[in-house]
Amino acid sequence: MKTTIFGLIFILLISYLIWCDSESPNTPEPTMEEVVILSHAQKIEQLIGDFDRERQTPTSNLTGQRYGLYFTDLGVPFKHKDRIYLLFGDAVPGADDPIAYTTDNTPENGINLNFLQNDVGTYRPVSIPGISLKDFEVPMEGVSVNDKMYIYATTGHTADVTMGRSVVAVSEDDGYNFTHLYDFSSLYFINVSIVKTDVAVWQGFPDSAGTGLVILGSGEYRASDVRLAYQPADSIELRTSIYFLKGLNNANKPLWSKNEAEAAPIFYDPVVGELSVSYNTFLKKWILLYNDNKGIAFRYADYPWGPWSEAKLIFDPWEDNGYGHFIHVSWQHENVDSVHDPGRENEWGGAYGPYQFEDLATGDSTSTTIYFTMSTWNPYTVVLMKAILGLKKIPDY
Repeated sequence: MKTTIFGLIFILLISYLIWCDSESPNTPEPTMEEVVILSHAQKIEQLIGDFDRERQTPTSNLTGQRYGLYFTDLGVPFKHKDRIYLLFGDAVPGADDPIAYTTDNTPENGINLNFLQNDVGTYRPVSIPGISLKDFEVPMEGVSVNDKMYIYATTGHTADVTMGRSVVAVSEDDGYNFTHLYDFSSLYFINVSIVKTDVAVWQGFPDSAGTGLVILGSGEYRASDVRLAYQPADSIELRTSIYFLKGLNNANKPLWSKNEAEAAPIFYDPVVGELSVSYNTFLKKWILLYNDNKGIAFRYADYPWGPWSEAKLIFDPWEDNGYGHFIHVSWQHENVDSVHDPGRENEWGGAYGPYQFEDLATGDSTSTTIYFTMSTWNPYTVVLMKAILGLKKIPDY
């Protein structure tokens, strides 16, 4: 009897050690801490145009004088080689999509932008032969793989559908020229945000090693839940290499499918359009920003497949010095500011397009400062924002 018991204990011990060995020693353990907002988002500077409407001072980048760029939105950052590039959208007039870069590593006091230029010195817009890039058809993500620049853009705008589908294009000359590779999605991944990661650190992806692309996406414009996809970075030029998260098993491990129609929401909040995800190495958390009906929403998770926290407002345009300061309040509601574009006195501004500078976050193991771009609609421009997040121990742990 004793031999049987000891034998059983030995078998259980060996099984436990095998199970432990199957888990990557680098996989971050879920922390018993929640992420709290220590300082709500505040404006650092206005990036686009020559004149800061709120401060009544010249902008540091003078994009009008230097490049003929006075009005645009978005500003999606991604790292390529030794620079951080930014993709802007729907410049006025013409609905062109400028592309800029910065070599700044400290955005606390602003960032210097250098735009790709045409021969005449004005900004050079993104162009993908064969793909329409007019109103609501904009580049909305970029990623660098093997020294090639890949961008994701929305297209297919009609009177009935704001953004019809997304496409992937590649540039081998650092953003001056692009070639269309394939249509990415017309269902759940029309707007996407991507993080490159070492797959070996995370147990649950279809691959166990190599560099992977963690892709969060939304479908119907500003009326979508968020879903998750994965693609091996070296296979980025193959649409067939994409896996879609269809749920979790009983052990909360991800289940993947090659069929996009099987992709399941990672949380339920069907208001999402523009979105931005990053992995914060200081807090060891995945950070997601998106615009909802009230302002800029914030969620976090230990793993990209969740569980994701409830949403909190990291920027409330009423409470955080947005409306009446650098975002216009319609004069039909109340005459409290004059930051509007010419002739748009009775048109509301709004906060949208929060795109994180993942590589420029600062901090330590207890707090982090994140930086992101944000569009304001009226005035039709882009501002640089920052917010401070911290860790708080969850009660009962």
